[in-house]
Amino acid sequence: MLTRRRTLLGLAALPLGAWAPACSQSDRRPTPAASSNTDHLPAATSSADAAKVRWAGLLAAREKLRPLHTRAGKPQPGEWRYEHTETGQTFEEYVRGRPTVPTADRRAIVVQPIGPFDEAQHKVLELTTDYMSRYFGLPTRREEALPLTLIPASAKRVHPTWGDKQVLSQWVLDEMLPSRLPKDAAALIAFTTSDLWPGKGWNFVFGQADLRARVGLWSVYRYGDPSKGDAAFKLTLRRALKVAVHETGHMFSLEHCTAYRCVQAGINSLEEEDRAPLWACPECATKIVWATSADHLPRYEKLRAFCETAGLQEEAAFFAKSLDVLRTDP
Repeated sequence: MLTRRRTLLGLAALPLGAWAPACSQSDRRPTPAASSNTDHLPAATSSADAAKVRWAGLLAAREKLRPLHTRAGKPQPGEWRYEHTETGQTFEEYVRGRPTVPTADRRAIVVQPIGPFDEAQHKVLELTTDYMSRYFGLPTRREEALPLTLIPASAKRVHPTWGDKQVLSQWVLDEMLPSRLPKDAAALIAFTTSDLWPGKGWNFVFGQADLRARVGLWSVYRYGDPSKGDAAFKLTLRRALKVAVHETGHMFSLEHCTAYRCVQAGINSLEEEDRAPLWACPECATKIVWATSADHLPRYEKLRAFCETAGLQEEAAFFAKSLDVLRTDP
């Protein structure tokens, strides 16, 4: 168990090669039951009247978006929900749970590269940074890359069976990132091409985040080679975008989605991740715009434009449909 951590897409090593939980949830807090009474909900603005109007608008938008989304359905063997019992989290439950959200002084998402990137990997990094700014509606910037030489030998290993060189993700979260968390950062997300493992008993992980410290880390080491043509680049890009917004969503207190096919759903394998959509469901999308004081229409327009430019046609079409339904009369 990784204390106060969420670990995405992991493989355990007890014994080596056995599947393990992809996302530990030891920091999960009890969530009160949902209520239609909004009087006790924390206001997103200083004006109570404006907050009530915004709240009503968010609920109306959620209902417009709902028909576009596919319910999660019965989990199949090997999938996350087949192996893990989670209750999910509605928008109302999210707000009543007093989530960690950006503040006036801490609104930036900061991306911290670690180690070398080739040209194609660097392009994935650039596009991921851009997408995160559109997805969360927050200023997002990329820092200069930190060298792998900053990581001591005690936080590196060669996998005993596969021979992959790996970096200890817990060391990065505990020792490397907290002191580099900028004062204006709502979240600091490290991005690396190195393989990761979180500690004893694990083979590898793709991503890991510390909810309390507002730092996270993810790797594209196992996401394919984006330099091997257009299809390979788009596959790596989609995977990177999904893990980036998923992990950052956790840092803003979003629990795993259990109701819909959603980017915030738990993932147990790379195959399951490839089946997952890039978009958030109506519950999770509403959480995001409430938490970041954003609006659905400009958010979806920016996401549509990104996907169209990046050649992600399925996603561009979905965001265009979302815009169409939001623009219809009640």
